[in-house]
Amino acid sequence: MPYLERHAEVFVLTLGNEGQTDSENRFHPDWIDEFHALIDEVEAGDGPAALVTVATGKFFSNGLDTDWLFANLDRMHGYLDRVHGMFSRLLALPLPTVAAVNGHAFGAGAMLALSHDFRIMRADRGYWCLPEIHLGMPFTVGMNALLSERLTNQVCVKAMTTGHRFSAPEALAANIVDEAVDAEALRETALARAGALAGNRKPMLSVIKRALHAEALAALAVPTTPENLAFGTN
Repeated sequence: MPYLERHAEVFVLTLGNEGQTDSENRFHPDWIDEFHALIDEVEAGDGPAALVTVATGKFFSNGLDTDWLFANLDRMHGYLDRVHGMFSRLLALPLPTVAAVNGHAFGAGAMLALSHDFRIMRADRGYWCLPEIHLGMPFTVGMNALLSERLTNQVCVKAMTTGHRFSAPEALAANIVDEAVDAEALRETALARAGALAGNRKPMLSVIKRALHAEALAALAVPTTPENLAFGTN
């Protein structure tokens, strides 16, 4: 389960289990519940603050909990709506957000990183990747909107239609991430960037973010149905 710490004005949301150095950090429904509970804590206070999201080990997040999903296909659409809710929550969060991508960010885990204001990636290891084309899985209406808003069209084409694995240098060149740093410096770099922005936590920030991401937020709010999700079709 994710857990929350605080360093001065910066909340640090760690995606993995406390004390565990390696987890794929997939989005089990219980995991999603805990994510929202922790974001509630972040939003509850006032004054300068920012959020850094990070993990430990070789994974940032592998996204959807496919074991749970394929065992509960009758609940698939509601589950995907809940995943969309995490993206929306981060996009509109009324404080600055930084994803410290410590390792592999795949599928919905890659989209979770994109939902932050800024992204810093470990330079020497790990990939940012959308493997859905290889898995026979479509992108939802909301996912399409999120990706097309946050990335250029040609980067979307490469990422979404080929499943290319972007290394940190490639991700930086494609503007998927804002910075690539050594593994040892990742956390402190993210904390420093977030800390420098913590004073921007003001009521107007939420207004600006909601306007900036209006199209993606609207699409992420569209309920997933069989009609707009042709799951597993060619």
